[in-house]
Amino acid sequence: MGNLALSTSLFRTDATTSEPDNSGKFVARRICSGIIYYYTPMTAAEHQTVTLAKDSQATLTLLPASSPVSLETPSHTAASNSRPLLLFFSWLGAQPGAVAKYRDLYLDRGMDVLLIQSSVMHFLWPRWGLSYGLEILNMLEEPPFTGRPILVHASSIGGYTFTQLLTHIAQHPKQHAPLAHRVIGHIYDSLVVGSLDHMATGLGKTLVPRLEGFVKTTAMLYFRLFKSYTADLYENSIQVFHNSPVTSPALFFSSENDAMCSTTVLEKLMDLWRRRGVSVDGRKWKKSTHAAHLRCHPEEYVSTLQQFLNSLPVPSHKSNI
Repeated sequence: MGNLALSTSLFRTDATTSEPDNSGKFVARRICSGIIYYYTPMTAAEHQTVTLAKDSQATLTLLPASSPVSLETPSHTAASNSRPLLLFFSWLGAQPGAVAKYRDLYLDRGMDVLLIQSSVMHFLWPRWGLSYGLEILNMLEEPPFTGRPILVHASSIGGYTFTQLLTHIAQHPKQHAPLAHRVIGHIYDSLVVGSLDHMATGLGKTLVPRLEGFVKTTAMLYFRLFKSYTADLYENSIQVFHNSPVTSPALFFSSENDAMCSTTVLEKLMDLWRRRGVSVDGRKWKKSTHAAHLRCHPEEYVSTLQQFLNSLPVPSHKSNI
């Protein structure tokens, strides 16, 4: 990659591991590198429902033996299929403690959570990002995720990864349109939007803050040298996102001092979606930290999120976050 010969250790962004939960509140299953499935054990009511279904000889959805997700019992599969699934596309280098705060917001609301982490190489070489997106898309069309209502929460580069799924849906609408219709809402936190300069700035600030200027300059050179493999594909992704096949309500969290996001471009995007008939809400702060609005403004963040979720047709046994 020319002058982009940085150590591969700088690109290890899959920081979250499947930590044990001794409280018994949830079960964590690593599906593959970068993807972890969190689900809560059955409640008494769910257990009774499954028992009645079995007694009436109803057909339960069982996982095939080759499935990468190892669930403990068929009962969990039947119960979880009635729960909404939160797809959490995290930011680069997300640490377990930070991710847990978002995960618990949704687990406490009665949803299961699929944590999806991105590697910086998915971004630097978009063809790998597209392959990763197709892998995720296919996974969502198989048990135990088949047919479940989906809520998307994408933070920073997570918005890019979600766009790779949208690209496949846009290219093959007959095959993947049902999944787009399953998305009941989508949330974008610190979306990286604007020019290539904003993208390069994001790489510098995220990968090696002490060498931010060097990383940014090297990234811009890389984008120019491999334009047809990078910049051109980024532009295509932007167009797909602008004309997203997902038209359910959307919520954007942002701040005016975010160097990785052009507020002008973001507001134009939100207006474009509104003209397309999409219900769009937003919460913008004058000062905050990229991908850390929940930490900087916890009460306002949770209040805005709860109001948005309460407006969606999310089946849940719990009314509050």
